[in-house]
Amino acid sequence: MSTFTFNPENETKFQKYLTRYPNSDSCMLPALWLVQEQENWVSPEAMEYIAQRLNKSPMQVYEVATFYTMFNLKPIGKHHIELCKTLSCMLCGSKEIKEHIKKTIGIEPGQTSEDGLFHLSEVECLGACGGAPMFALDGDYHEKLTIDKVDELINKCKGVEK
Repeated sequence: MSTFTFNPENETKFQKYLTRYPNSDSCMLPALWLVQEQENWVSPEAMEYIAQRLNKSPMQVYEVATFYTMFNLKPIGKHHIELCKTLSCMLCGSKEIKEHIKKTIGIEPGQTSEDGLFHLSEVECLGACGGAPMFALDGDYHEKLTIDKVDELINKCKGVEK
């Protein structure tokens, strides 16, 4: 029996998804998104829960969750920095931005800070090449990054105002 359940708000969203999508296969991605929005990752228990709710096997849910790189399959920090690592961003300074983030927060890509506040990922193109270098912070795009702008965003996440 799964220990995960949707909170009331996400249960309401899930019920709407069930009426919107023609079959349970097409509802699986939105259901997994709800889990990730609620927990910041998709646990094995949550996959079992989704399987039960959609009349699927846990393996079918696992196959979908592991196929898509957008799902976090282990706990990550409260704030997720997704740094673009493709050509436009590299040419415009993302390597320097990455080194600064590593030094400032003390983590490598793929790691979560000891305080659980930040997780750093390097990702393929986020489609904002004209605003390079850029990263997504908790899903919000921040373009034309500078060291000062990165510091401002990190301090805001920490609750520190300059």
